Amino acid sequence: MKFGLFGGAVARRGEETADSQGYGGFIDTVVEAEQLGFESIFIVEHHFSGGGQLSSSLNLLSYLAAITSTIRLGTAVTVLPWHNPVLIAEQAATVDLLSGGRLDFGVGKGYRDIEFDGFCIPKEESLARYEESIEVIIKSWTSNERFDHNGKFWSFKDIIVEPPTIQKPHPPLWTAAGTDESIARVAETGMSVMLDHFASFERTEERLTAWRSACDGIGRNFDPMEVALARGVTITLTNDGLEKATAIREERVSRMFDKFGALPGLEKKSDQPDSYANPDLAIDDAALLGTPDMIIERIQTLKDMGFEHILFLLPDSVETLRIISKEIMPAFKS
Repeated sequence: MKFGLFGGAVARRGEETADSQGYGGFIDTVVEAEQLGFESIFIVEHHFSGGGQLSSSLNLLSYLAAITSTIRLGTAVTVLPWHNPVLIAEQAATVDLLSGGRLDFGVGKGYRDIEFDGFCIPKEESLARYEESIEVIIKSWTSNERFDHNGKFWSFKDIIVEPPTIQKPHPPLWTAAGTDESIARVAETGMSVMLDHFASFERTEERLTAWRSACDGIGRNFDPMEVALARGVTITLTNDGLEKATAIREERVSRMFDKFGALPGLEKKSDQPDSYANPDLAIDDAALLGTPDMIIERIQTLKDMGFEHILFLLPDSVETLRIISKEIMPAFKS
């Protein structure tokens, strides 16, 4: 199995810190995660939350490229409607070049109203902007000749995008999906898919079945490394610790529902899979909580379903990563 990380750095306005305004601790964690054997780090992009969330993921990945050597560097996701697609293609190619071909480029169309409102972009344009941007980015990476583009949202004349990417034909493209229909659409695009950390194990297995079926339907080989499953993880050694961890997760998930009310990539709450629209289901059967042995058992269940690529949400303590590396990951080394 392959184990990576998912999350982002935080730098809150008004807080005086000695670690790059909040990013230093995150950077140190990624460096140690590489040493501990984690295969990848996927980082988020968000704007205007007021909570100090990471907004410039490719800039941070450029820095990480310089101080790491093996860990893959991913976006989860770069929200394409916010960006000029040629500029983002250049920036992503630069990260791929600087890292020696370690970029995984996760993309999305956005879901937070506060971001659409802040950028003054109508939410109903999100899919069309996303699709046009994907077209431009792929052409920018793969074209060795100058080209023009005249689209609904973007026009470019006589351009050739530099630098070239190290990975050919281009860095792996990832995107998130939740419903069976959206999962099938991702399979058709040739992209790899990311599955969220809220869904119950039952719903998660249904999603993998939908992916397999979609791949079979279009003649695409099923590769478990092209399906990344995110999972929250908290290691506890006592029953009291487990109860506390469950309560903390419940509070965090509830805050997300209260603030955003929808799964990334879906238009309205009524479209949500049950596992996300019902916080009780998300809490009861989604996260990896408990002792190392309990977590090994839970991961084995996922492996038996067919999952081979797990992204742990960045835990609050680096000690959790050390325990995962020393006591959990070895159980799944072939």
